[in-house]
Amino acid sequence: MVDYKVELISRKTKDKLMFGLVENNLSELKANIHGTCVKFFTDDKEFKELWEENFKPMLEDIRPHCRIFSVKKGHAKNKVLYEPTSKTVLIFNCDYYGLVKSVALGLVADFFEDFTSEHKRYSIHGSFIDFEGRGIALIGPSGTGKTTLTYGLLLDKENNYLADDWFFVKMNKNEVVAYASEKNSYVRVDLAKNWKKFKKAVDGAIKDSKQRGVIDIKRVLGGERIKESSVLKAVVLLQRKKGEQVFQKLSQKQAIVFLEKNNFCNPHQLIKNKTKLKQRTSFFKQLFKDVPVFLLNTIETPQESLLKIKGLLQEF
Repeated sequence: MVDYKVELISRKTKDKLMFGLVENNLSELKANIHGTCVKFFTDDKEFKELWEENFKPMLEDIRPHCRIFSVKKGHAKNKVLYEPTSKTVLIFNCDYYGLVKSVALGLVADFFEDFTSEHKRYSIHGSFIDFEGRGIALIGPSGTGKTTLTYGLLLDKENNYLADDWFFVKMNKNEVVAYASEKNSYVRVDLAKNWKKFKKAVDGAIKDSKQRGVIDIKRVLGGERIKESSVLKAVVLLQRKKGEQVFQKLSQKQAIVFLEKNNFCNPHQLIKNKTKLKQRTSFFKQLFKDVPVFLLNTIETPQESLLKIKGLLQEF
């Protein structure tokens, strides 16, 4: 993961920068991210190819809700500027597609937060595994094993893929429905070191400078195991901390304290202020009121952690 800071800019500054970039004959693509049209402008051929593999395309006649520009010119490395009114992000001198992809998802999340009353959609930076139409979310800070555990669960044919990094939810009266965010999965090349099943897909992926690539998850698992939606039945928060209890059920309050302490396990929040903090806390309070939440300390082996999560899948 690349560290970066988001600088908020005015509409006037955005317009000046944006119109200067549009003249550079940039590639233009539109992605459908859970019904939101995100238009991507770039002068990087690799980023263009990865974006096309990563996200579902949007119909050309749909006007964009959000825009991202990524160009190799001007400013410092990995410079990220954001004008929130028009939902426009400008990224300069980025050599890592993962930053572009994460900013795109964070941009859609910010869009939904600003129009919650209309769209009733919320964003979760985490993975989701489906089991017969219901499933479990894994949420944790970087380095706690979310990706390893997600793909370990997918080795079992009864488990299905919905998301390995980011998904959206809708809070219905009697259930919480989870929705996929990406067409294909963006993963680390070393994923195959733990799970050999994914080696062929990883080897054939277009890779960026951080040795990550977009894999066609359908080719690995089969189309019938790729889900667009599922019902959320439990949340597992992940931590890696010596001397702490390995597995426990949390109260709503304990879970909120954990998330706030860990920045909601999401380093890609484009805006952080009191209003946004209140919104995000309110959402997770409601979520943890509707579904049980557990804390798993991944200090043990991946196989031991997987057994605990599989037990929960069977319960729900």
